[in-house]
Amino acid sequence: MLVPSNRSRTLPRGARALVAGLLTAGIALGGAAPAFAQTEPAAPAATAPAAAQTNASAAAAPNAEGTVDVAKLMAPQALPDIIIGKADAPVTIVEYASMTCSHCRDFHSETYPKIKADYLDTGKAKLILREFPFDPRALGAFMLARCAGDDKRTAMVDVLFDQQREWAGAENASAALLKIAQLAGMTQDQFAACLKDTDLQGKVVAVQAAGQNDFGVSATPTFFVNGDKYSGALSADEMAAVIEKHL
Repeated sequence: MLVPSNRSRTLPRGARALVAGLLTAGIALGGAAPAFAQTEPAAPAATAPAAAQTNASAAAAPNAEGTVDVAKLMAPQALPDIIIGKADAPVTIVEYASMTCSHCRDFHSETYPKIKADYLDTGKAKLILREFPFDPRALGAFMLARCAGDDKRTAMVDVLFDQQREWAGAENASAALLKIAQLAGMTQDQFAACLKDTDLQGKVVAVQAAGQNDFGVSATPTFFVNGDKYSGALSADEMAAVIEKHL
């Protein structure tokens, strides 16, 4: 795979053929997994506002690579968007990511928690992550996140990114993904059925195709902030500076 910079991963030639394949799902693994958290624990009452996690003035907002029609961008997709934050937030961030993309993993481990604290949780912005798989493993991971249910999809994505090194490069990726799926409460039969769901597979690929064909996405992560396009894993301060431009 070509990686032209340390910030994003480009779509390889023949990616549509790559995502047409799926993992072998019929691997027997025993043992129950611990329960998967569906919601974040409630924060204790604060006596003062939490300290800011980002500093928008510490970084210059990168120049947008272009702008897309926001109405078209926000039109219904093959799969429903899952919104992180308040639906009426003034700033909308649409992220196209691949579950096997290390730059996407880095964004979600380093930038996302800070942006969530300062902008998503405060109602200033909302984030929508859309599927843009580069390979069968990323496709399978996205399918499992959807099969976990809308209420668990975001948490499932978080776990898949957190444990990316354990499953994305594993010799037996199906076994590694089954362990994660069990954390979400899926049985082995449900896991196998999910990965064999050709209708869901087609919808994930359709989301990717729309991103590529309609909005020019060719690398992950790619972000659209109120329609302005940015490619690469932006730092927390860079993303904060971009968001502030739209507030």
